[in-house]
Amino acid sequence: MSRVCESSGKRTHSGGSIARRGLPKKKGGVGLKTTGHTKRTFKPNLQTVRCVMPDGTVERLKLATSVIKRGMIELERGGKTMRFPLVKATRKPKAERTEG
Repeated sequence: MSRVCESSGKRTHSGGSIARRGLPKKKGGVGLKTTGHTKRTFKPNLQTVRCVMPDGTVERLKLATSVIKRGMIELERGGKTMRFPLVKATRKPKAERTEG
């Protein structure tokens, strides 16, 4: 499965990290020197959430925590954009699940 938020589309991005040494001029040094550049990745904070969909079914969605905090989900399904509030699905207690 890809590391992409199903609502906002947030995904892994690449960037760089700069290693520096020395004492900054404002702290009395001669300045910072760059000693290297390395590639790194920035990953979104994705969580798998069991959501109640507008038609009453329960689906697992990979959502960014920013979407979970917002409380509104915007999904594209079948060429249409659905916007609905986030309602987390709860499981029944184990005793009720095993009966039947």
